[in-house]
Amino acid sequence: MVINGGDAAEPGTALLIAAAPVGRGRLIDASSVLPTLAAVPPSALTGTPAATVIELADPLDPQTVLTRIRAAATAEGPLSLYLAGQLQLDRKQRLLHLALARTTPTTMRYTALPWHWLAGELAIRRPGSTTVVVDLVADPEAWRHLGEAGLALGHGIRLFGRITPASPRRGAAAPAYLKACAEIWRSGARPDLAALHEQAAARAGGEESLLLAVGAVPPLGAPGGQALAAGMALPVAASAARSTAPVAAWAARSATPAGVPAVRSAPVGAVAAGSSDPHPAILAAAQAGRHSEAAAAAAAWEQQELRIHGPGSVQAIHWLEVRADLARLAQDPALSCELWMTAAAARLTRRQAPDDPDVEGAVDRAHHQWEQIRDLPRARALAPVLVRLRRDVPGRQRGALQVLQRRLESLHAGRP
Repeated sequence: MVINGGDAAEPGTALLIAAAPVGRGRLIDASSVLPTLAAVPPSALTGTPAATVIELADPLDPQTVLTRIRAAATAEGPLSLYLAGQLQLDRKQRLLHLALARTTPTTMRYTALPWHWLAGELAIRRPGSTTVVVDLVADPEAWRHLGEAGLALGHGIRLFGRITPASPRRGAAAPAYLKACAEIWRSGARPDLAALHEQAAARAGGEESLLLAVGAVPPLGAPGGQALAAGMALPVAASAARSTAPVAAWAARSATPAGVPAVRSAPVGAVAAGSSDPHPAILAAAQAGRHSEAAAAAAAWEQQELRIHGPGSVQAIHWLEVRADLARLAQDPALSCELWMTAAAARLTRRQAPDDPDVEGAVDRAHHQWEQIRDLPRARALAPVLVRLRRDVPGRQRGALQVLQRRLESLHAGRP
C-alpha cells in the first residue's frame, strides 16, 4: 500500500487487481502489469492529490477479492479500480466470472469472482465517484456472451478499457492496454479519461477487441476496435412499490411513482421503451440470460431505497426479494435461499406476524430453494438459519420443519 500527497479533503483510492489462473488455463499474464502501474505516481491513478494504492496479485479466493473490493467501496473519496485478468462464462448459469488463480472450467462457481458481485459492491457508491478501468481477455464462451449482452456495472460508474478474445495460439496475452495507460502517465501527461482511453487503445492495438467507454459521450474507440457502451442506466430515484410475488408477477406491476427513471437493460446503449417502472426491463434482462445486468440493477435499486428509507424498510425489503427471485432465475438456489431468509428475518424484525402471508411466503421460498442446492457444504451451512426460521414460521404446509430436518440429517450423513 502506498500513500501519496498532502491533506486533500477526500483522498482517492486505487485498487489494482491482477488475476488469472495458474497453469495451462491462463489466457493473460495479468500480474505483469502491476510493476508498471506501481511505478505511476499514485495521484495519477486516482486523479486526487492524496491517494491510497492497494495491490492484489493473483488472488486465490473469491471471498478475499470481494472483501478487498467491499473495503475499497466504502471509501468516501474517489475510487479507481484497475482490473487485469480473464473473463469466463459459467455454462449453467450463463454468468460472467473473473477467473482467479485456482479457477478451472469445472470449479468456476467456487473459485472465480462473479461479475455481478463486483457490480453489487460498487452500486452503493455515490454516482460519479467510481472509475473502473479493465484490460481483460475473454474465453470463447464469454466472448460470445459479451457480443450478445455487453458488460454492465451500473449507473454513475465510469467504465473504460479493452476486452480481447482468447488467442488461438498458445501463450498468455499481455495486458497491453493498461501498460499503455501507465506509459502515458509516466511520461508526465495527464489526459482526461476519454482521451487516455483513446490513446491507450490505439497503442495497445488488436484488430478484434471490444473497447469500453461507458461514461464518455460519445463512446470513443481506436481504429480496428468495436466501441461498446453496455452500461445500464440504473435508478437515481426511489420507488415506493412493493411486491413479494415471484418475478413474473412483480414485473407486471405499473405502480411506480411518476418521475422515476426507467432502467435500461438492453446492451450497446439500446433504450428500454415504455413506462418508468424498472421491473419489466429487469425481468427482460434476466429472461434473456443477462443475469448479471438484472442483479446489478436490482442491487442498485435496493441501495437507493436503503439510503432513502433505511434498513428494514418495506421498499428495501421489496428489492431484496426481487434479488432473491432473480437468483432463482439465474439457477443459483443457494444465493436465492440466503436472500429469501434475509428478507423473512427483516419482515419479522419489522414485527410482522409469523403467519403474515409475506413472511410465510419468504420462508417457503427459502425452503424450496434450499431443497434445490446440490452443493452439500453450502446447504449444510445455510441449514441452521433456515431451521430457526422454520421453527418461528412453520407455514401452512404441515410437517415442513420435519421434512427439513430429515433432509438435513441426510446431508450430514453425506447423502444428497
